[in-house]
Amino acid sequence: MERLWAPWRREFVVRGASPAGGEGGCIFCALMQDDDGPGNLILHRGRSAYVVLNKYPYSNGHLMVVPFRHTGDFADLRPEEASEIFLLAQRCVAALRERLNAHGFNVGFNVGKAAGAGIEEHVHLHVVPRWEGDHNFMAILGGTRIIPESLDSTYETLRPAFPSRG
Repeated sequence: MERLWAPWRREFVVRGASPAGGEGGCIFCALMQDDDGPGNLILHRGRSAYVVLNKYPYSNGHLMVVPFRHTGDFADLRPEEASEIFLLAQRCVAALRERLNAHGFNVGFNVGKAAGAGIEEHVHLHVVPRWEGDHNFMAILGGTRIIPESLDSTYETLRPAFPSRG
């Protein structure tokens, strides 16, 4: 039997999909306190939102655009936040197309637990790159996704696509 080794998923398996960042706080708010880099996976900070690699990706390069302000209510996003989130999503798509040669994208919000939100108390936008042929038997029959690159390597590949801060 062949084994797939994905040590970065251990934390997710052990603690589940809990959104808690440390002592019961919001993981997205906690990330903002750290210096940007491979340690916190933040690729870019804008005026009201930031771009971060998903620590538990569906595929290589799975990015999230997160408002700085803590809110779980999509309808509560301020116009400037919503605008920047969508502009950053466009930037993410361009970066993933250029740096990872993605063929397509799933872009969207999961609002509320019933819609699949793993972290429902802090709204965020997913940008998931897709490639022709990435629908294979492992995900369909085995319930397993194969991520062929480490998060550190993906971070270093995408970082040049987000050269400016703020």
